[in-house]
Amino acid sequence: MPFDDHLAERLRDLFGISPEISERKMFGGLAFMHRGHMCCGILDKELMVRVGKDAYEPTLGEAHTRPMDFTGRPMTGMVMVDPAGIAEPEALRAWVERGLAYTGSLPPKKPSKPKPRKRIKTASKRPS
Repeated sequence: MPFDDHLAERLRDLFGISPEISERKMFGGLAFMHRGHMCCGILDKELMVRVGKDAYEPTLGEAHTRPMDFTGRPMTGMVMVDPAGIAEPEALRAWVERGLAYTGSLPPKKPSKPKPRKRIKTASKRPS
């Protein structure tokens, strides 16, 4: 599933240059990581935001939100915000700040060890 490049640029502008923020392709879209935790991301044209379990139900009562359920099972603590809910710069900033507030309450993740590269077996053709 591709993600909206324009929305990605809007998010990059909001985050600016911060050593605490990184990007990772995840869920078929793009995720923004804060201190190693997913804060928010993009699936198609929608914004996914990590609000945490305590804020999950109240947040779903707000306009333009729905559960993050692209696998068929809702992910508690994550909500999707449709494009109308993030059209204005202030609205997008507010959602990002919610994600940052939640991930800021978590201890930083330790960097993971790099996984060993798997060797891909290919049929070798010898010249005759």
